Amino acid sequence: MPQGQVETVPDDGLTTRQRRNRPLVVVHTGTMKGKSTAAFGLALRGWAQGWSIGVFQFVKSAKWKVGEEAAFRALGRVHAETGEGGPVEWHKMGEGWSWARKPGTESDHAAEALEGWREIRRRIEAQAHDVYVLDEFTYPMKWGWVDVAEVVEVLNAREGRQHVIITGRDAAPELIAAADLVMETSKIKHPMDAGQKGQRGIEW
Repeated sequence: MPQGQVETVPDDGLTTRQRRNRPLVVVHTGTMKGKSTAAFGLALRGWAQGWSIGVFQFVKSAKWKVGEEAAFRALGRVHAETGEGGPVEWHKMGEGWSWARKPGTESDHAAEALEGWREIRRRIEAQAHDVYVLDEFTYPMKWGWVDVAEVVEVLNAREGRQHVIITGRDAAPELIAAADLVMETSKIKHPMDAGQKGQRGIEW
């Protein structure tokens, strides 16, 4: 699509401006690295537009510190102090979710993932954010912790301008069908194939 020219114009009754500003469901799936990185790149663009960003990581440990988290938390502080960009929230399942974790309780990953999804649903229904990054959210659906049909129903029914980006391998066919943009990463070469472990600034 050179210079952003569309291949077809749908008969949907929308103006070009309305169609251009329609909120999207984006899915980044596939076996290669880069799915989350691409999602955070989209969120970074949204932050620059002044949009509210909500990041929800589903399977990474609370101890796993990624560079994007540090960067977005810093951008959240920039917004709070200067008004530049948009507000940022970052939540991790490994922390038990800030709204659900009870001190002294054992982690139940399935229950925490479901509660995480329920909170996201509440936020979507309240139009709390402009961009949602549901990082590695395909896995709770694959494992049966979160109902795929419910997710698709909520995404299809969402109101306002709410972009939702979902990452992870093995995206459900129903989710792919409901999405507006689907990217699949495939591996051609990787340093780990030659015995090199992950490194700072590349993997985290």
